[in-house]
Amino acid sequence: MYDQTARTTASRNRSRMAYERATAHAILDEAYHCALGFTVDGEPRVLPTLHVRIDDTVYVHGSTGSRPLLAARGDAGLPVCLTVTQLDGLVLARSQFHHSANFRSVIAYGVARLVTSEEEKLAVCTALVEKVGRGRAAQTRPPSRKELAETTFLALPLREVSVKARAGGVSEDEEDLDLPYWAGVVPLRLVPGLPEPDLGVTVPLPHYLRPPRSPWVTPEPMGGDHVILEPLDMAHVDELFAATRDPEVWTHLSVRQPAHRDEMAEIVADALHAHHAGERVPWVQRDAATGEVIGTTSYYEVDEGRRAVAIGHTFLNRRHWRTGVNTEAKLLLLTRAFEELGAVRVVWHTDIRNDRSQKAIERLGARREGVLRMHRLRPDGTWRDTVQYAMTVDEWPAAQNRLREKLRAPAAVG
Repeated sequence: MYDQTARTTASRNRSRMAYERATAHAILDEAYHCALGFTVDGEPRVLPTLHVRIDDTVYVHGSTGSRPLLAARGDAGLPVCLTVTQLDGLVLARSQFHHSANFRSVIAYGVARLVTSEEEKLAVCTALVEKVGRGRAAQTRPPSRKELAETTFLALPLREVSVKARAGGVSEDEEDLDLPYWAGVVPLRLVPGLPEPDLGVTVPLPHYLRPPRSPWVTPEPMGGDHVILEPLDMAHVDELFAATRDPEVWTHLSVRQPAHRDEMAEIVADALHAHHAGERVPWVQRDAATGEVIGTTSYYEVDEGRRAVAIGHTFLNRRHWRTGVNTEAKLLLLTRAFEELGAVRVVWHTDIRNDRSQKAIERLGARREGVLRMHRLRPDGTWRDTVQYAMTVDEWPAAQNRLREKLRAPAAVG
């Protein structure tokens, strides 16, 4: 618990004040930026900057030539006021006067010191990078001595700290309750978007930038003797384009064959955006023997409540058609669906004109359920009738045995 002082005691709305260390630390750790207030030559300054907490000290980032860091070089340090606010919602009342916001904020007063130790600087750099993503420090180059000399930090011990927060709904005057205006709370939260790799990046998206999600929409890596499934990533674009340049691969797909690498990038980006929205779970397929990228496949129409999922958006290097790759890939996907996710139903959709695909699905042990007329648009603008197949959990044991027998055969085919 932080001790109350004259500066941390509110003059109104004292019920919103708190002084617990754990509460203050949680808000500081959740926020990515702060505002640092100070005076220089008798004039007020406020610096928006990055911060990180290590134990009971907050470090703020700056360059060696910035005003607060220059002012903090003296032995007395720099008196500062640090503030962090997390806006949680907009509160809309019937009256303009009672409009408000739900929020959590921390204010810390004290004297900041300049960090001069190289060892302490390195520790703060690591902590800042780890705040972006746990594990990031090990996957980045540490600062050079020149970079450390050009970067420095202010350290503010957390001694005089208060928390102020508002939560809940609208506060109205009784005479306004019958006014014909909408009132309520609009929740706000900071949500990461889909990470966008820099030009030239060839490594997949690291795990710490993938948000925790239901296993149903998580592309867990899987592998066997013939094929490896790993999460689809923009880093796979060039290999996918090279592996699927045969026009026959795209004959019955719902997207047109990419004419160049950038069009393949659009196809992959669309899949990743659908995954980010929870609509699709895409994998890239690799040849287990050579490690080369040979295609992609996905779950889609994921319905965790009804315990159902579809398998599709599959395209594969033509050399690997009718090999153990397709059989094993489907076995891996079906095993995950039925035995790990607890699905009771797995569905396939294919163009009514695609006899090869229909036979392949039937060889898996799925049953034809019917035709969905004018179900999707083909790339040429014509309407496609779709044949729907499904396998239920009751049919899975027998289908699994058949697929494993096929893979054990000398010339396993998919």
